[in-house]
Amino acid sequence: MDGKRLFTGAAVGAVTQMVVGSLIFLFFFSDFYAANSGGVSGISREMPIIWAATLGHLSLATLLTLAIVKTDSVSLVRGLKVGALVGFLIWFGTDFIHYAATYRFNLTVTILDPLLETIRFGASGAMIGLVLGRLTKE
Repeated sequence: MDGKRLFTGAAVGAVTQMVVGSLIFLFFFSDFYAANSGGVSGISREMPIIWAATLGHLSLATLLTLAIVKTDSVSLVRGLKVGALVGFLIWFGTDFIHYAATYRFNLTVTILDPLLETIRFGASGAMIGLVLGRLTKE
């Protein structure tokens, strides 16, 4: 894979993750997450550190871009499928490890969060697959 495709996929994926994630986690489910904390309060920042969030999303979107290219899923539908699977597996594992070791969220959030991340990563994978599919045709 060339650098242009990797950079483009990662950038498109990161922006999609940030937009979709903001809608899901800050708009639709923020009250749910607050109500289902595992007894720990005051650990969330009032304003996220944007540069740190951007780096995190770029890293995850780069991983997703590599998975999409490796599986030759450079279309909207195939990118969506790979993105949804990768997102679910990353967050299912991460959330259950955090549940086992911390009090941040209760079991309800631990189960729901990977499902919501499936939506976010599916959207990101779809956009990456779409853009990479168009770059391949050039």
